[in-house]
Amino acid sequence: MSSAPDFTVIIPARYASTRFPGKPLFMLAGRPMIEHVWQRAQESGAARVLIATDDERIASAAQGFGAEVVMTGSHHVSGTDRLAEVVEKERLDGQSIVVNLQGDEPLMPPEMIRQTAAALAQRPDSDMSTLATLIRTREEVFDPNVVKVVRDREGFALYFSRAPIPWDRSGFAENQNDLGGDYLRHLGIYGYRVAFLQRYPCLTEVELERLEALEQLRALWHGARIFVDIAEAVPGPGVDTPADAERVEALLAPKEERA
Repeated sequence: MSSAPDFTVIIPARYASTRFPGKPLFMLAGRPMIEHVWQRAQESGAARVLIATDDERIASAAQGFGAEVVMTGSHHVSGTDRLAEVVEKERLDGQSIVVNLQGDEPLMPPEMIRQTAAALAQRPDSDMSTLATLIRTREEVFDPNVVKVVRDREGFALYFSRAPIPWDRSGFAENQNDLGGDYLRHLGIYGYRVAFLQRYPCLTEVELERLEALEQLRALWHGARIFVDIAEAVPGPGVDTPADAERVEALLAPKEERA
C-alpha cells in the first residue's frame, strides 16, 4: 500500500447535472451520495477534505454531516476550474498536493486516493498524477466510454483517447481475440500540485480536448507532465445515471453493514 505525504482532497459537487440533476444529494443506503464520497476521502488519511460547491443545498447537507465546505462560483465549466478557485481562496502553498475526487464516486477505494497523492509526491518533475488499470477485454478497448491512455517508458502520459490506442494494426485487422499488448484504462482521479492549479485557469481550451471531450488533454497539450501509476486497488463503479445509482446502492449496502 502506498504511503503519502500530507495532501488535501477536494470534492467538486454541482447540483445541475444534465443526466442526473441533484446527483450529490441522491440517497444511497440512507445517506446522500456526497457523504459516502466524503467518507471515502476521510478514510484515505488526507490532512483535509473539502467539498467545493456553488449550491446552498449541497453545502447545507455537507455541513450537516460535518464536512468542511468551500463555496465557489457557478461559472466553472470543469471540476479543475472549481479546484483552482478553491486553492486560491484557501491560499494553499504552491508545492502542496491536492487530489480531485469526483463527487459521484462513492465506491472509490481510499487507498487509490492515497496512491494518487503518493505518485505525485515521489516525482517532483510532475505537474499531475492519475491512475490506470489493465484492460482485459476487446469490448473495453473499443468502448468510447472507456478512456484509454498510453504512457512513455517512465510512466508519463503520451496521450488519452476514447479510441483504441495503441492501434494493433495486424491484430485488429485479423480480428484476433487476444489484445496483443497492455491496454490501459484511465481512471478519473487526479493529483495536482497547487502551483499547476494556480496556472490552470490561464490555459486556453484546445481542439483535442473538445474533440475527445477529455479535459486532461488541455493540460497535456500545454506541456504539463502527467504521471500515470498503475492502480493498486480495483475501483468500484461511479454514478452517471439513476440506473447506476441503483447498482451502486446494492454494492454499498454490505459495506454499510460492516461499518
